[in-house]
Amino acid sequence: MNKIFFIFLFFLSGLIKAQIVNPSNMDTVSGEHIGKIAIAGYLDTYYNYNFNQPKDGNISYLVSMNRHNEANINLAYIDLRYKSERLRARFVPGFGTYVNTNYASETGTLKNLIEANAGLKIFKDKEIWLDYGVLSSPYTNESAISKDHLMYTRSFAPEYVPYYLSGLKLSMPLGAKITAYLYLINGWQQIQDQNQGKSVGTQIEYRPNNKNLINWNTYLGDERSSLSPNNRMRYFTDLYWIHNPDGRFSFTSCAYIGLQKKIDPLNNNNNNIWWQANLIAKQKLNKNLSISGRIEYFNDPKNVQIAPLNPVGFNSFSTGACLNINLFNNAMIRLEAREFFSDKKVYLNNKGNPINQSTCLVSNLTIWF
Repeated sequence: MNKIFFIFLFFLSGLIKAQIVNPSNMDTVSGEHIGKIAIAGYLDTYYNYNFNQPKDGNISYLVSMNRHNEANINLAYIDLRYKSERLRARFVPGFGTYVNTNYASETGTLKNLIEANAGLKIFKDKEIWLDYGVLSSPYTNESAISKDHLMYTRSFAPEYVPYYLSGLKLSMPLGAKITAYLYLINGWQQIQDQNQGKSVGTQIEYRPNNKNLINWNTYLGDERSSLSPNNRMRYFTDLYWIHNPDGRFSFTSCAYIGLQKKIDPLNNNNNNIWWQANLIAKQKLNKNLSISGRIEYFNDPKNVQIAPLNPVGFNSFSTGACLNINLFNNAMIRLEAREFFSDKKVYLNNKGNPINQSTCLVSNLTIWF
């Protein structure tokens, strides 16, 4: 079955031929250029109503767009970039409820660094770059930048992998269609290192043509810390495909699996596995109007990534539909309905009782410049 799928994938990609932006680049706000410097901005506002009406205002299991029944800022940032023939730098301070939730473990001013890195082109005549600092993450087919994606809200997939990394990134083309990246980093979404060990990530980006992008990532690192002293090595891999995101019909799909080694109270080694799969598609109705939909499944029976409200192990399906309205060339309005449902009672109703489902309605206005 897998062989048939990939044969179909490559056959379809050969029939079609605008360069796809990889979510790991987070570089789609061009801004104003003044010599070697570029200045840009991004503002993502939203209103999210959750019918379970959480008492603390936080919608369970979401990092992005996660506040209930209030108009708020998901992510706002200023993007400052410098680029010369062999040097580049980027500084992106950010604010919003996404930052409050996703950077909760960081300290001081580190909480506000979406990106902050400097890069060197190692050889004058080869496109091999070494970047150092806080970097965008290559993992999964969605980033924090909602305007670049087919749906407004984020899937479970990116919410439970690193949105950012801190360390070194080596970028090297292996041919006209393949680029390889090697990461030496502090850990799984860590700016401030939790255990002084270092982790390794890899990324292979394949572009069979300019309508398709296939990306494979891996992660390997020791995840023990003061908060999780029994954790040991974590192994993770994901594979995603992005097809024709600017076309009349487009879709993306991502699947991943992770294994967390852990020592139990009897000093036994346990292998705890979590995994997910999703499919998102969009159909343009006209130049400014489109509809999109998502189906996904997330399974974390040993609570490696998600501590459920009702401690029974976590799994959940999610489906959603989104109306996308393009305004001008630098603004979008979106209206999205999203339903979560599980065979376990991992959600809470407005009385605090465990139930199987949760429903959200979200409206949004995003502007970039």
